[in-house]
Amino acid sequence: VQLVESGGGSVQAGGSLTLYCAVSGYYRGTAWFRQGPGSEREGRTAICAGAGDTFYSDSVKGRFTISQDNAKTTITLKMNNVKPEETGMYYCAARPRFSSCGSRWARPGFYSYWGQGTQVTVSS
Repeated sequence: VQLVESGGGSVQAGGSLTLYCAVSGYYRGTAWFRQGPGSEREGRTAICAGAGDTFYSDSVKGRFTISQDNAKTTITLKMNNVKPEETGMYYCAARPRFSSCGSRWARPGFYSYWGQGTQVTVSS
């Protein structure tokens, strides 16, 4: 499984930004993680490849939307009303094909495949 993120950049607080993750190979589900300077990766949202079930952290619920295309090759993260504290590197990650999906979705250790990340900078 290979993942390639794109769409990062700079945005003002309150604005919107859309991230993309191009996925190749077979996988069970994907998620977006944020990592700030000197901090651990934090799960933001996840989606299951099969039924399309979605999961969100409390901090982004109502502002972020994760989706996937019918071919399951592009995962999109639409971020609205972004905040300065959401600045960081955003990573797309995938779980192996025969693993669970929603269980512990926000834990980085349950993802076997990672992209290189895309930088998001939110200015106040």
